[in-house]
Amino acid sequence: MTLKTSSQDLPQIVLGSTSPFRKSLLDKLHLPFIQCSSEIDESPLDGETPKEMVLRLSHTKASAFTSKYPNHIIITSDQCAVFNNQPVGKPHTYENAVKQLESFSNNSITFYTGLVVINTAKNNTFEYLDSTTVHFRKLTKEVIHNYISIEQPLKCAGSFKSEGLGVTLFNKIDSRDPNALIGLPLMALTDIFYEMGFALPILNEK
Repeated sequence: MTLKTSSQDLPQIVLGSTSPFRKSLLDKLHLPFIQCSSEIDESPLDGETPKEMVLRLSHTKASAFTSKYPNHIIITSDQCAVFNNQPVGKPHTYENAVKQLESFSNNSITFYTGLVVINTAKNNTFEYLDSTTVHFRKLTKEVIHNYISIEQPLKCAGSFKSEGLGVTLFNKIDSRDPNALIGLPLMALTDIFYEMGFALPILNEK
């Protein structure tokens, strides 16, 4: 297979997410794309594992766009954090954020990130599941208070932002790709573009 390196041969890309974090990540690849929101029920199914859930939701999000975008490359993702075999949600309040970070102190949590890419022009579907484990330092009450007060991570699963000051809470991250922790595994996405016949980076010649 001859790999293409020009945007002239690249179908329009659709990022099936309105997340500013995923947008900033995809921007790193210097690919032209549009963003769309998928209105789906993201509730877990009975007996479903976090791994199964993130892949199912990634597929469901992508499938929601296939009829609207028949000659496109659709990219969707979903993520779930797990601690002690239980999903980790967003704290929403200062008190809940304190409780989450106190429980994570000197422990580790795992993030599962599903990635699905559908090339609707060729009816090809690709999927990937990333696993990233974050190991926390022993956190004092003062450190937890300072962190939450400065970064206000009340709408972030796990009560931290790994792309920001959250790194001060960790002593190690086990990951193939640190971008996956923020919401989009770019190295695996690059692999998929290679499988589709496009070697990144692509030179924008349109």
